[in-house]
Amino acid sequence: MLTVQNLTCARGGVPVLAGVSFAVNAGNALILRGPNGVGKTTLLRTLAGLQPAVVGDASYPEDEGAYASHADGIKTALTVTENLKFWAEVHGAPLPESIFETFDLADLRDRLGGTLSAGQKRRLGLARLGVIGRKVLFLDEPTVSLDGFSVKLFADWLQNTHLAAGGVAIIATHIDLGLAAPELDLTPFKAAEGAGGGSDEAFL
Repeated sequence: MLTVQNLTCARGGVPVLAGVSFAVNAGNALILRGPNGVGKTTLLRTLAGLQPAVVGDASYPEDEGAYASHADGIKTALTVTENLKFWAEVHGAPLPESIFETFDLADLRDRLGGTLSAGQKRRLGLARLGVIGRKVLFLDEPTVSLDGFSVKLFADWLQNTHLAAGGVAIIATHIDLGLAAPELDLTPFKAAEGAGGGSDEAFL
């Protein structure tokens, strides 16, 4: 499903990781580990096609990737239901009724996005992943602002719905999600100091 070969990626024009190679089969996840600043976010953004690789290649089915970062990506003037309907329609997918229970949003259907707490906004942002139908998810600290109960809700959806249906997830996180997934420490792939060749892309 996902194959990464000899990938070098850069942040702000400076290579941060070099020689990254791994493969993840359908139905599996990979947890990215490493200290702050090692390049986890940069790698995820490169894999998702949001910035160019310096060298190397990442391959997975076309139009099947989706990147989710710390930003919740919700529209504050729309209700919870309207937010999810918007994303479902953008991707030409139906809005599954089960998504409200899965992410503990059933009692918040008619609440405006702008009135939600930080944890509620995060659950709504993650619920988008359940309506867009993408098979390969690149997740950057997906459980920020979530309490233990909500972390388990998300991990259960990831394991029992997304991965169980043959999806893939590459996850940068510092917490234990309870997933039966291998870990990849990015520290050994840190690019040599002074390495050149990175493009001068904007980092958003």
